[in-house]
Amino acid sequence: MKERRVGDIIDVGPPATPASVSPIGDRGRGWRHEDVTIRDCFVSLGADEIDEAHRAAAQLRGKPLRNSLAGPALEIPRLRAAMRQVSERLDHGMGVAIVDGFPVDDIECEAAKRLFLALGHLIARPVAQKWNGTILYDVTDTGQRHGYGVRGSYTNVELCFHTDNAFGAAPPDYVGLLCFHPARAGGVSRFCSMTAVHDHMVALHPQLLARLYRPMLWDRQAEHAPCAPRVARAPMYFLGPDGLRVRANPGLVRTGHDLAGETIDDELDAALTAFQSITEDPAFWVECPIQRGQLQYLNNVDVAHYRSAFEDSPDAGRRRHLVRTWHRNHGGPSYDG
Repeated sequence: MKERRVGDIIDVGPPATPASVSPIGDRGRGWRHEDVTIRDCFVSLGADEIDEAHRAAAQLRGKPLRNSLAGPALEIPRLRAAMRQVSERLDHGMGVAIVDGFPVDDIECEAAKRLFLALGHLIARPVAQKWNGTILYDVTDTGQRHGYGVRGSYTNVELCFHTDNAFGAAPPDYVGLLCFHPARAGGVSRFCSMTAVHDHMVALHPQLLARLYRPMLWDRQAEHAPCAPRVARAPMYFLGPDGLRVRANPGLVRTGHDLAGETIDDELDAALTAFQSITEDPAFWVECPIQRGQLQYLNNVDVAHYRSAFEDSPDAGRRRHLVRTWHRNHGGPSYDG
């Protein structure tokens, strides 16, 4: 979506669409806790896939990072089949896939990162996650305080249900994580279907849901060119030709209005409160702690994720460390697409 600057606010979303007054009704996408088990998401790597991973890592070792963007060129038929299962779960399942058994104990960190990037290319093209073009993003507690310009992924605070880059011009369709070390305590992942939340709001709060289809202001988290507007404008829900899409992060909507010096309207305030209340209901989410050697993939336009606050190991070599990728095939590979 091309950015359009209006004063100190940039319009990054599509035009407002009429709110759906009836449920989307897709039971595959609109799942609740009772409908699924997290084991449905797992794709386990066996000995043959692990052997392929070692050979592929050896091919990528020491090569420029751009070589890792050519995932389809690697001779990895078994891993390719595993990633097709991942794509099936993302596009036609509950929107979550967890690859178990990635051999981080046997492959050094940089080669493991390159292989992770190459595998992600089999889902969709990797794209930049920061204005400076960062493709591989380290998720670890840097000790900074969460606030304007400091993403929650750089801290150990609780991150309520959200989709990545909700304020962006071209949010990723998929998000990937590689776990080198989980937290000593906490840092637990939860997943929630935005279609299920949408359909629940149709039943209980149709007027408030309609407000989420209209534009609102978003804090851009200082991820933009110098002197560019700090605030974006876009709706949360959008119903397009490929179905329902969502940008979700109520906290960034509230701070977006603060940054713009605008008072959030009562209807939007109530809509965000209702949205958060539903996502916090255990009937709407499933939980899964990410473990060392797991890859976690999400459909970022329909599944919101949550991370609990965490406590790190005092051993610097065992502090929580994940590596993240973003993926989309539309637009360009730059941060704004």
